[in-house]
Amino acid sequence: MNERPGNQLFDAYFTARDMREVFCDQGRVQAMLDFEVALARAEARVGLIPPTAVAPIEAACQAGLYDFAALGEAIATAGNSAIPLVKALGKQIAASDAEAERYVHLGATSQDVMDTGLVLQLRGALALIESDLAQLGDTLATQAERHVATPLAGRTWLQHATPVTLGMKIAGWLGAVTRSRQRLQELKPRLLVLQFGGASGTLAALGAKAMPIAEALAEGLQLTLPDQPWHTQRDRLVEFGSVLGLIAGSLGKLGRDISLLMQTEAGEVFEPSAPGKGGSSTMPHKRNPVGAAVLIGAATRVPGLLSTLFSAMPQEHERSLGLWHAEWETLPEICCLVSGSLKQALLVAQGLEVDANRMARNLDLTQGLVLAEAVSIVLAQRVGRDTAHHLLELCCKRAVAEQRHLRAVLGDEPQVTAELSAAELDRLLDPAHYLGQAQTWVERAVAEHSALTA
Repeated sequence: MNERPGNQLFDAYFTARDMREVFCDQGRVQAMLDFEVALARAEARVGLIPPTAVAPIEAACQAGLYDFAALGEAIATAGNSAIPLVKALGKQIAASDAEAERYVHLGATSQDVMDTGLVLQLRGALALIESDLAQLGDTLATQAERHVATPLAGRTWLQHATPVTLGMKIAGWLGAVTRSRQRLQELKPRLLVLQFGGASGTLAALGAKAMPIAEALAEGLQLTLPDQPWHTQRDRLVEFGSVLGLIAGSLGKLGRDISLLMQTEAGEVFEPSAPGKGGSSTMPHKRNPVGAAVLIGAATRVPGLLSTLFSAMPQEHERSLGLWHAEWETLPEICCLVSGSLKQALLVAQGLEVDANRMARNLDLTQGLVLAEAVSIVLAQRVGRDTAHHLLELCCKRAVAEQRHLRAVLGDEPQVTAELSAAELDRLLDPAHYLGQAQTWVERAVAEHSALTA
């Protein structure tokens, strides 16, 4: 069946194709049908239904057999997607085997079908996200090592601070990716679990065979059987959404940094170029950070969606009215936005264009002022902290007022030259000699990434 018409103009920009396939109508319906097949197999295994009923049910559990548009219309009346799907499934089975139709959906409730179907979809989504994060980590690790000693101006409050390295900045992005990968590994046992409780969570309809069926169902779907059904305990889903929110935010940070470094006034790091990429409809010279825009856009949109998940947590009693419904499109949309952000981050990171010469020129825009701290620290050890700080402050003001390089002003100051030789001043005012532990931070970030990947 074809997808129902919808707004797909922006999908290729904001969403990865493989993630959209997980959460398209076909993917949603097939995940619910996979639950129904596994339930029939489990119930036949423990002797609740005849083994002969399984094959007709299996044959009917193919999403391509169903009219998604008709299901969508029926949902508006039924209140959820499982009710009309189970009815349609029953009719499909009855057409070939009326006896088998009696055993469809036995002992389950609509939320069991929908929530377990969602978990199956999330398992696929999680695999895609983990794969992209690992690939992004590999790329960032390579870039961090490549630029471990490439100096550029550190910026605090959007102003030049002391020098850093591009490798150190990339290592910061890498560390956030690594921590997100760790979080995803940690939450898997809590997320990838069966939802199976029947009408009110007791599985009373299945009598003494309830637990054997639940165990067989979980095994068949390769999910963990949780301590109890979680119909209105939504922390599992919200935890996953929260980690996705952290990923979106971390990628947004990467995008923000790239876009600022691409500004005309900086011109230090660029997204990879391609024909037609980042152009303007009217200005031929433009090279816009279109990848970074997706990263920042997702980081802006996901928190609002995540707030919906948190708002939907206090659900009523054993089945929620409206709050559960608010989740249905929210978590899938978060997954899709994060997937699109990851794809764009990979493109940016893999093709990063670096202008080291521009970085060096920008470092000298303040004519040595960004290295005033380096001189002050050494001078303080010889004349005292307060004296050194006051002296450097006066020299910096003089350099700005006279539009001279700080090195020249310091060379003319007797209190400075009495303590520091010309060679010492040259070295102290060389950005390459004031990079602190930048290389160490890169090594540590790469090592942590490698340990997780091994």
